[in-house]
Amino acid sequence: QVQLVESGGGLVQAGGSLRLSCAASGRTFSTYRMGWFRQAPGKERAFVAAINWSGQSTYHSDSVKGRFTISRDNAKNTLYLQMNSLKQEDTAVYYCAAGRGFNIATEESRYDVWGQGTQVTVSS
Repeated sequence: QVQLVESGGGLVQAGGSLRLSCAASGRTFSTYRMGWFRQAPGKERAFVAAINWSGQSTYHSDSVKGRFTISRDNAKNTLYLQMNSLKQEDTAVYYCAAGRGFNIATEESRYDVWGQGTQVTVSS
């Protein structure tokens, strides 16, 4: 089973960009579907984006579509989330997650392993 460590969070002004990374341990990274979720203060964790095992298929939530891009590099065992045109409402703890299976999934129940989270704060 993989272990996940996120990095790249921080404080950014509205309109700015950040790239989150999620490093996975183990040699089976390419057999996992991957996803990004976020939890804003006082809210439940929500789906952000997902990618299939090969990286050829992706899906983004409506709230981030056109601004965020999920990608993966299986040779480097790393998942990415490029975040552009950030808004204050993007402020949250961002989690990467891995699930057994090759297809995309948006439900938390389809993911078995979670990272510890990285804080993203967008100021006005």
